[in-house]
Amino acid sequence: MRNHFLTFIALVTLSVVTAQEEVTDTYSFTLQEAIEFALKNNYSSINADRDLIDAKKQKWETIATGLPQVTGAIGYQNQLIQPVAQIPAEFFGGEPGDFQTVVFGQPQQATATATLRQQIFDGSYIVGVQATKAFLSYSQNNREKTDLEVQKAVTEAYGNVLLAQESVSIFEKNKANLEKNLFETTKIYENGLGDEESVEQLQITLSSVDNQLKNAVRLENITLQMLNLVMGIAIDAPTKLEEDLDVLTQKQIDPALLESEFNIENNVDFKLATNLNEQRYYEWKLAKSRALPTLNAFVNYGANSFGDGFDFLDNGQPWFESSVLGFDLNIPIFSSGKRSAGTARAKIALEKAKTQLTEAEEQIRLQLESSKSNYILAIEQYETAKENLNLAERIENKNEIKYNEGLASSFELRQAQTQLYDAQQNYLQSMVEVINKKTELETIINTKS
Repeated sequence: MRNHFLTFIALVTLSVVTAQEEVTDTYSFTLQEAIEFALKNNYSSINADRDLIDAKKQKWETIATGLPQVTGAIGYQNQLIQPVAQIPAEFFGGEPGDFQTVVFGQPQQATATATLRQQIFDGSYIVGVQATKAFLSYSQNNREKTDLEVQKAVTEAYGNVLLAQESVSIFEKNKANLEKNLFETTKIYENGLGDEESVEQLQITLSSVDNQLKNAVRLENITLQMLNLVMGIAIDAPTKLEEDLDVLTQKQIDPALLESEFNIENNVDFKLATNLNEQRYYEWKLAKSRALPTLNAFVNYGANSFGDGFDFLDNGQPWFESSVLGFDLNIPIFSSGKRSAGTARAKIALEKAKTQLTEAEEQIRLQLESSKSNYILAIEQYETAKENLNLAERIENKNEIKYNEGLASSFELRQAQTQLYDAQQNYLQSMVEVINKKTELETIINTKS
């Protein structure tokens, strides 16, 4: 008994440890790994996959309407009070003018029928089958657009996390440096060798940096939760980023991308605009097809049985067979102009879609040029921000030396420090801009199509 108890305790302990390990598992991603993970687990991506499957099912549903359809029917009636009829009594040897009451048939009846229907010609069915191909193409293109949007969202979220992490690191470094300066300046002032204003200036700067640090810590947590959400995992899941912001930015600088050949047919928005044209075209054909006749054939087989009681399942119960073969031909003749008006409206919608396609093509080309310009500007601003940061660090370092030697005022030192902090944030933001602007350009070009 004691051995069983110890075994139970061991199993429970193992289960708890395993559960704790599962909870503390940390996700770790490079940018590309994060994108690939999100394409499989992002909530919008999952539903886009379902939409594509739904489109395939809808295509078969439409096709199946023109294939043979078999239906069955079983009926049962029990006439609790049977209807009667009056027949002239002379048929039964009675007097002329008298009537005899007669009940026809038996009170209970059962029927069983199977019917086969086949569509022979229906113009709307032909158009519908053609339209399902266009709808499936739309669903595929919509899935592709979702992938591109997810990729863009992950890239931006990933960059924002790196930006927040780098900001925290820089603010911590700046705070430590300010605390050191404030400590030394306070000692100098306490020894009567400095002025109170110098201490106050440093206190102001330190308070501002401390607030910025606290905000950066909060933003780091929020941006990480946003990244988790985009990737389709719990927002509180521990996630580690393996990329370095500076290294990642260098990877994103690709001048060859600006010279890559642009095929507008690869652009997903152009594909969707083309799908709209196809949809309007088939709607127009459908409206025209309503003026055509429809022809359907059917054949059925059935049997009836009658009785005074429910004996229809007995082996000796007689069943009386019947079968019918037939055709249904429906010919539209006159609709008071309803069909022609519907066809005209569908034609107008088609012409509007063609115009929208032309407009979409021009907008996409304009977006391409604008995106190229923004990408070039982002790279140039990154290079400028990098140079400005080096200059700001040198200026701040010189002013700090001068301040320690009594050759610069605390106000001049604070100006140099503020300039440095602005340069640091501009540099970080410029790196994120390079990453995001490249992603926007890649989305338009869509070379992966």
